[in-house]
Amino acid sequence: MQNSKMQKLALTALFIAVNCASTSIIQIPMSINGYINLGDAFVLLSGWLLGPFYGFLAGGIGSALADIITGYSHYAIATFFIKGTMAIIAPVIFKWLKTLLNKYLQLARIISGIVAEIFMVLAYFGYAAIILGSGLGATVSIVGNLIQGAVGIAVGVILIEIVSKLNLIKDSKTR
Repeated sequence: MQNSKMQKLALTALFIAVNCASTSIIQIPMSINGYINLGDAFVLLSGWLLGPFYGFLAGGIGSALADIITGYSHYAIATFFIKGTMAIIAPVIFKWLKTLLNKYLQLARIISGIVAEIFMVLAYFGYAAIILGSGLGATVSIVGNLIQGAVGIAVGVILIEIVSKLNLIKDSKTR
């Protein structure tokens, strides 16, 4: 039992680092607002592999650190909760859909990713519109966040398939 908890903590720390790096290093600027990165893929992957609690920590901390590093520190607290919550939504919805869709695990992952990403788009819209007071900017950010979410789902589903097929992480939530 203790070894399993230590492995989970080590994987959480690894996912914090990978999430932060994939968000802050790999950035494709968008003309509308912000940039596309691979962070959402690793937020989803952390939730699917580590489960809701450790996924929340990995997704939230890694993404918030990336905001601080890249000069978006005014988003860091919101990002912590938004990305962390995405890493709760994805595995919870996946687990529920897995029983309904039985043989269609990829579809269950895609749907769980879509639900998590829709939450992200709405949460960032609300944060930007209400807290930051930028209604037009918040509206414009919807398109960018939708693109970011689509990239995150596509890459996340590919990565979870690779991890699952190669059995890279034993006793994970992928099955």
